[in-house]
Amino acid sequence: MTGRALVIGGGPAGLMAADALLSAGHAVTLAEAKPSLARKLLMAGKSGLNLTRMEEPARFLAAYGAAAPDMAPMISAFGPGDVSAWAEGLGQKTFTGSTLRLFPEVMKASPLLRAWLARLDGMGLKVRTRWRWLGWDKDGGLCFDTPEGKQSEHPDVTVLALGGASWARLGSDGVWAGHFRQAGLPVTPFAPSNAGLAVDWSDHMKRHFGEPLKNISLTAGDRTNRGEVVISARGLEGGGIYPLTPALRVGHPLRIDLKPDMDIPTLTARLSRPRGKQSRANALRKALGLTPAAQALLMEFARPLPDDPQALARNVKSLELRGARPRPMDEAISTAGGVPFAALDSGLMLRDLPGTFCAGEMLDWEAPTGGYLLTGCLATGLWAGRHAAEWATAKPARDQDR
Repeated sequence: MTGRALVIGGGPAGLMAADALLSAGHAVTLAEAKPSLARKLLMAGKSGLNLTRMEEPARFLAAYGAAAPDMAPMISAFGPGDVSAWAEGLGQKTFTGSTLRLFPEVMKASPLLRAWLARLDGMGLKVRTRWRWLGWDKDGGLCFDTPEGKQSEHPDVTVLALGGASWARLGSDGVWAGHFRQAGLPVTPFAPSNAGLAVDWSDHMKRHFGEPLKNISLTAGDRTNRGEVVISARGLEGGGIYPLTPALRVGHPLRIDLKPDMDIPTLTARLSRPRGKQSRANALRKALGLTPAAQALLMEFARPLPDDPQALARNVKSLELRGARPRPMDEAISTAGGVPFAALDSGLMLRDLPGTFCAGEMLDWEAPTGGYLLTGCLATGLWAGRHAAEWATAKPARDQDR
């Protein structure tokens, strides 16, 4: 027997939950606060939609850090290979880049989203946009502010896929956490993840705004990542920094190795060569091959440069960016915090609110960019949707037993 299911949140996790419920034969209504669906997905896809990363399972799962044990069942059920097959099934040919990242050939998110929404529409999905969830009423109904006024819904099963607390203009504003707390449900405080760094530059850095720093290694606490960053007017941005956010947000300083392929003795030997009439900048460029942007960064945080070659080599290998700090949470790509896994059963149902499931970035997990975020949202959405479908199917029997 089919049931009436309500999915709140029209991002990838909510759409995947709706897909699973529809596939199981349930009638599904999807409520979204914004005028259109999947706005954050479309924004992410503007620079090339990174669907997943085609890594072996253990390495892929490790990207979820402390949440890896909790995420393991979902990622096992819908991992990188499944994401690829899903996209291909929607008519989107994919390719794997040199970094093992998987992209649709068209690179954009819009063709995939159109195909997916067409599939869901054909399955009978009812979409309600501009429906903002206001929490639960005293009778347990789900309250909404809609274009037609306040409404209350009493579905057989609910999947919440309300996102984190970054990019509020696209829909992930974290307001739902207040509704949870009002209902006595636990929420881990939000924190920025995959965030750029704010840096108070001196005037001499202005000429380098927009320039990349390549072939560097970055470290914060016990985390090290090799990648690229870009110097901006507000600080540093880029995939090289994002995986370090968990360490940076608890106060560990950022250190940059400007020459990761050279050890200190090699650098010391090169810096010990007589420079003759060369300026120090020219000597550094010729001895170490530092770009103007890298040299400027060295001057910004190590000035006055030491005359001792070994001391200067140590600065090149471990340049501390004093005062650098994560950008505000709403500027982060994603957030940590949300519904703790301890509050959920193995099917992602709230232990204290039977029949209500959670999915996507509203769960307390984080992962770096590079396909892990989208895969996590799709996988938890599918998992919650499938278990919600089972719950709705069994509901008549439970009601009869009461």
